[in-house]
Amino acid sequence: MREIKGVVASEGIAIGRALVVKPINFKNYFKGIAFEEVAQEKSLFKSAIKVSQEQIEEIRLKTLKSLGEEKAAIFEGHIMLLEDESLEEEVFEEIETNGKNAAYAVDSVIDRQFIELSQIDDEYLKERAFDIRDIGDRLLKNILGLKVNSFELENPQILVVMDITPSDIAQLDITKVLGIVSVHGGKTSHSAIIARSYGIPSLCGISQALETIESGEKMVLDAQNGMLFIEPSSELEVKYEKKLEEIKIFQERLTLLKGKETITLDGRKVLLEGNIGVPSDIANVLKNDAEGIGLFRTEFQYMDRSAFPTEEEQFQSYKEVAVGMKGKPVIIRTLDIGGDKELSYFDIPKEENPFLGWRAVRICLDIPEIIRTQLRALLRASAFGKVKIMFPMIISKSEIMELKAIAKEEMAKLGAEGIAYDKEVEFGIMIETPAAAVMADVFCQYIDFFSIGTNDLTQYTLAVDRGNQKIEKLYNSFNPGVLKMIDMSIRAGRRAGIETGMCGEFAGDIKSVVLLLGMGLDNFSMSPSSVLKVKDVILKLNYEEAKKITKQALQLEEAHEVIELVTEFLKSKKII
Repeated sequence: MREIKGVVASEGIAIGRALVVKPINFKNYFKGIAFEEVAQEKSLFKSAIKVSQEQIEEIRLKTLKSLGEEKAAIFEGHIMLLEDESLEEEVFEEIETNGKNAAYAVDSVIDRQFIELSQIDDEYLKERAFDIRDIGDRLLKNILGLKVNSFELENPQILVVMDITPSDIAQLDITKVLGIVSVHGGKTSHSAIIARSYGIPSLCGISQALETIESGEKMVLDAQNGMLFIEPSSELEVKYEKKLEEIKIFQERLTLLKGKETITLDGRKVLLEGNIGVPSDIANVLKNDAEGIGLFRTEFQYMDRSAFPTEEEQFQSYKEVAVGMKGKPVIIRTLDIGGDKELSYFDIPKEENPFLGWRAVRICLDIPEIIRTQLRALLRASAFGKVKIMFPMIISKSEIMELKAIAKEEMAKLGAEGIAYDKEVEFGIMIETPAAAVMADVFCQYIDFFSIGTNDLTQYTLAVDRGNQKIEKLYNSFNPGVLKMIDMSIRAGRRAGIETGMCGEFAGDIKSVVLLLGMGLDNFSMSPSSVLKVKDVILKLNYEEAKKITKQALQLEEAHEVIELVTEFLKSKKII
């Protein structure tokens, strides 16, 4: 038996035989291709572009049908990359100036762009390099007349690859993919997002996978603990078969919790909500019995397009969610771009520290037309459901007052135009900066609710870039410093009598649930798939006991001590 450590890209467990697929060496195919006339090579390239666009559009429509708009938008981005004039210009220059045939020219340009993006010290942009590689490989296959889909599984198997692209996954027969093992990739890659959507266990970062694994070898893929076992012992295989059965039984048991209120053993009720990115995600929210939407990330409405969405386009999206949730609360966050989120049509200057730079409400307050258009759309949508408006990245009272003043102006305009909106619409802020946490007791005088964003609050409190792999071990929301920021914010909200929620990933962590409950958190908002799992935990907890454990945790000095304390408590309750 051989063991290899990997990085979890999509959680789960798989047992099966390996299918090793090595990457195509395109240079072997086009070494002997003669250079035709410039016009012919250009025509060949343009034909390949057209065919590739048609293929990707077909994949986009398939993904839209099976996974919804947010995942399908990945392929809209691929189509935009193919339409990028700079790609054509660079390829034509290689053909005209360097006398390269179409295949050589595309290979050279894609290699150059891939290397440039890969070397940027930004995890999000590094992952986008693989999108460039994806469309480059497709173009080359279409130029060379090769099969576009190189993954053909006759039986259910675990794929072992150099890297797997979103379009590869979208074209696979999912029923035959037990799991994926890759050399490249990461948690934030588009491939990982698609794999998680399909529930395919996936490990990445296994550098020697193609050299050390052979097709047909038996494997156990543990994408919960980041381990791969090759030719496992019979004892280990039996152990994991039992785990798979336990997971299946657990998932079936969770469905029985639908319709039950989320109340602790001693009577404290909390609200469990879901986070979404696009309107089609509400199907998953309702399927998992969430009691509302605690975070609608509106930036997806602005991405993978060529211009800012109009007021009407935004209104239709927000209205769809408000109506679809049938009176349940819907918290919609205003535009949060900058940091690791860029728009192709909007110039955000290159910054040394983009997460500390010109982003979110800072952009909106500098260019108020952006937020005015969005606020009008949000206010109009508030007439169709329980819409709440939330501002991100707040650090001062003046920002809150300026944003609310703009909203009041737009309310007055809508009223004058005879357009309906909820005159009692609530405004809240995200607590995601240390300044907001420390000033929460002041800010709560000017807003209707808080929502704690632990992803950024952890990053800013610990001064740890959450996208930097070199220091990712330091990024830990169980750090006592972060916990005290969270506790401070919840206490401020409770004293002021306003609703306090959390929409960061921390809200869906079973271990953190004990602490957040003990702190008095009102609303837990998370990935919809985590809702029933968290409900199951809270139904087994006693609020008064959770308060005691939380008090002990806040006196500890290290993150690992907090985790050990909570783990032992959950074990004593037979919850884990």
